[in-house]
Amino acid sequence: MTAFPAGTILGYPRIGRRRELKRAVEAHWAGTTDEATLERTATELRRTTRERLAGLGLGRDDSSIPESFSYYDQVLDAAATVGALPERFAALRDQDGGIGLRALFTAARGEGENAPLEMTKWFDTNYHYLVPEIGQETVFALSSDRLARQVAEAKADGFTVRPVVVGPVTLLALAKATDAAPAGFSPLSRLEDLLPVYAELLASLRAAGADWVQLDEPALVSESLESTPAELAVAAERAYAVLGAAADRPAILVAAGYAQLSPEAWRALAAAPIEAIALDLTRGGVPERVDGLAGKTLVGGTVDGRNIWRGDLDAAWQKLERLGGLGAAAIAAGTSTSLQHVPHDVADEPGLDPRLASWLAFADQKTAQVVTLAAGLRDGRAAIEGEVAAASAALADRLSAPGVRDGAVRARAAALTEADFGRGDYADRVAAQETALDLPVLPTTTIGSFPQTGEIRRARAGHGRGEIDAAAYQQFLRDEIARVIDLQEDLGLDVLVHGEAERNDMVQYFAENLDGFAVTANGWVQSYGSRATRPSILWGDVSRPAPITVDWSSFAQSLTDKPVKGMLTGPVTILAWSFVRDDQPLAETANQVGLALRDEIADLEAAGIGIIQVDEPALRELLPLKQSDQPAYLDWSVRSFRLATAGAADATQVHTHLCYSEFAVVIDAIAALDADVTSIEAARSRGEVIGDIATSGFTHGVGPGVYDIHSPRVPSVDEVAGLLDRAVAELPLRQVWVNPDCGLKTRGYDETVDSLRNLVDATRLIREKTGVTV
Repeated sequence: MTAFPAGTILGYPRIGRRRELKRAVEAHWAGTTDEATLERTATELRRTTRERLAGLGLGRDDSSIPESFSYYDQVLDAAATVGALPERFAALRDQDGGIGLRALFTAARGEGENAPLEMTKWFDTNYHYLVPEIGQETVFALSSDRLARQVAEAKADGFTVRPVVVGPVTLLALAKATDAAPAGFSPLSRLEDLLPVYAELLASLRAAGADWVQLDEPALVSESLESTPAELAVAAERAYAVLGAAADRPAILVAAGYAQLSPEAWRALAAAPIEAIALDLTRGGVPERVDGLAGKTLVGGTVDGRNIWRGDLDAAWQKLERLGGLGAAAIAAGTSTSLQHVPHDVADEPGLDPRLASWLAFADQKTAQVVTLAAGLRDGRAAIEGEVAAASAALADRLSAPGVRDGAVRARAAALTEADFGRGDYADRVAAQETALDLPVLPTTTIGSFPQTGEIRRARAGHGRGEIDAAAYQQFLRDEIARVIDLQEDLGLDVLVHGEAERNDMVQYFAENLDGFAVTANGWVQSYGSRATRPSILWGDVSRPAPITVDWSSFAQSLTDKPVKGMLTGPVTILAWSFVRDDQPLAETANQVGLALRDEIADLEAAGIGIIQVDEPALRELLPLKQSDQPAYLDWSVRSFRLATAGAADATQVHTHLCYSEFAVVIDAIAALDADVTSIEAARSRGEVIGDIATSGFTHGVGPGVYDIHSPRVPSVDEVAGLLDRAVAELPLRQVWVNPDCGLKTRGYDETVDSLRNLVDATRLIREKTGVTV
């Protein structure tokens, strides 16, 4: 078999530098382009990526360039490849049983009465994957040749690429049981049935021209899945014994990023008949020496695939040297994970301060770092001393730059006492809020944002280019807020929002108004499907120079007698959805953000805003994959939220929002937030979380989402009423709020209005059914 290259990346951004894939996919969904046009755009993107990576120093014919393209999601791709789509989508298969793009997109987005696959976070990142549904009845069969065609496409262009596939253990470990599965069924129990299909896939990739294949197995690093690390290690031992023994296959690289492999999984992979193992050495250490490594290549993931700092090449080199002491046949340099979590290129950001830009490394710069380390492995450390010294100088400059440490910010944080982290008794708050707000039973609301129309985006862009002056832009936004308030009044919602027309993004908007942050122009990172965000760069100490949201909230409240929520993004989510400084503990940074938000809440209260929502959709997202690290995280994350909200008066109702958060996993932490009302995603999972809430003893207000905003489907009145029926059957009526899963920013107005009207009508039905008079 062909030797593994001295350096590689584990994946690359697939959306395009200017989100070309997003536009092509959404045009296809809208019916303005056909599938052939979409395929041509995707082909060109893949070709551009290969040429770019070759230009950065990866090889054209040595398998160092990964083929990690996806139209939507890599987990969905793997499930479709092995035929694991739910029965409700069976009619969308081709005549030969194949699963094409239409079936793929419908499974992701839903259609008519057929709900899409559930969506949740990919380990502890802000990327969302689609959750496969697997039961005893699932028939595994090779159902797509798309990846093999992409390998052949690259071969025709003169490239030998390394196809990337979610591995069999991770695919099953991340799946949920189908509704037809018996109680206690584990998808992992279907491993023996799945492995022959993976063996057939490997043979097809070999036939298409692949010398190596990368099977991603991050499940083997996690202690937060339903299967235990020991069970996952046993599964990996079996899986790679079978696949490694396959006669017709490429060489196998098993990649285990996002944390350190469990000891059991490390031993299993070391002993397996595979050729290479990729380790995350940025969120895990060099493992112990074990048997079985003599014939293998170890890929040291010393270049961080998840953050954007230039990094310390000297420290990376030292880790590779320690890895070399484990007795493997060869050592290669690599990224810790796929680079899908970072933007394309720092050179695309001419608006950034040059000094800040010199501290950064996006996907292209990280690829160049891997190439540098690979040159050192081939030619010796002396060959790369210049690059290593330049990286060390940039790191030293970053740590000493003005603004990185602000004495006033640090003094304020150092003066905090326990009294700054707690509110009054919840019962007293409920009584004060009932008097102040006079809300009906089952109050209806939305999560915050309303659709960001093309008109809004054009006005924002025109203002940014100086084509619309400040006064005209302010008036445009006020008109938009008035329209949204009138719409909510017409729909009959009980607690209103101003719609957030002035915000480009729920984190970036605050980053633009807080010291210590920078924002990008083209730093797009895929969140899910065709959706991308531009994470802000948190580079220094954080403070609030002036109020941020008060004028907009006050204006909205002046238009209605109903309460309007003030809308803030919480400290944990601001950290999770930014690229955060790595030179101090996250807890310190979170408290700085918490203090800035505390000041904003005080100003909102002073302006007469009686309900304030502090969104924390990322609370579960940052939960460490290792259980031993989780208590410390939950402590500081909860404390930063409480620091932000604890200054609020009893009569001020504090809300928070969580989405795709596996409520049961962090129920104690959510209760400890001590928000008066918590809204949470529940529609796509058909209300599964309601049972967790009911059994947990959770006593505060809660709004299990009844409208899945990540799908264009309009839920019927009966569908919404069914979810509300479940909620009021299992929870005290006084606790339940009615709301969508998340903000409405990405939806269109027609579907939004129809869905919210159905939400309000369903609420009226349940009020009548329960005998509540409003």
